[in-house]
Amino acid sequence: MLKLVNLNVDIADGPILRDISCVFERATTVGVVGRNGAGKTTLLRSIMGLCRLRTGEIWLDDIDLSRLPGHLRAQHHVGYAPENRVIFPSMTVEENLRLPCKAQKLSRQAIDQRLEVTLGVVPEIEPMLQRSGAALSGGQGKMVALGRALMVGTRLLLLDEPFQGLAPKLSNLYTEALSRLKGVRPELSVIITESNTKLLGAIPDHVWTIERGAMWLNLEEKP
Repeated sequence: MLKLVNLNVDIADGPILRDISCVFERATTVGVVGRNGAGKTTLLRSIMGLCRLRTGEIWLDDIDLSRLPGHLRAQHHVGYAPENRVIFPSMTVEENLRLPCKAQKLSRQAIDQRLEVTLGVVPEIEPMLQRSGAALSGGQGKMVALGRALMVGTRLLLLDEPFQGLAPKLSNLYTEALSRLKGVRPELSVIITESNTKLLGAIPDHVWTIERGAMWLNLEEKP
């Protein structure tokens, strides 16, 4: 379970997140929807420790993430796929996938097992494993970023506007991967930010709206 308590974040002396308090339950997929500039990216970056909190706490079960530097938060099995992908161009796709696990000093066997699971969720990555990161299209890079986040995100997965800029075919493949993920890792908590609610379709179990840095739960239940 991820719990945010009275989160306030400023950037360049301007308030971006305002008094956010909410709970994201274990084994649920949640959409956070809002227009560009509403605070979606700042929310995920704050969870990952990439933005400084003015006030507030971030709890992952009984772990106070807000007291940990960003590089230690991923060690608690938190995966993050940023909007801009950040694929290392001089490395192969497989090296990009393995890198965060190596940074956490996982064994070769454990990394191999995680790679097998990741390729089962996102099979489109397998033909690209030996391709250079520099040779990927924008859409392919987003698929690889999802896979890399899955390699470490066995507890919590944060996806920042994953459908932004995807062609319809890749968008469908991404949706299929998230559907498979629910079957492979039903215990996983997933937070997906998006500007367009329609792009999320039936993926989220719940949807939160963010506007001018404030958040509230969309009370319209899915049929």
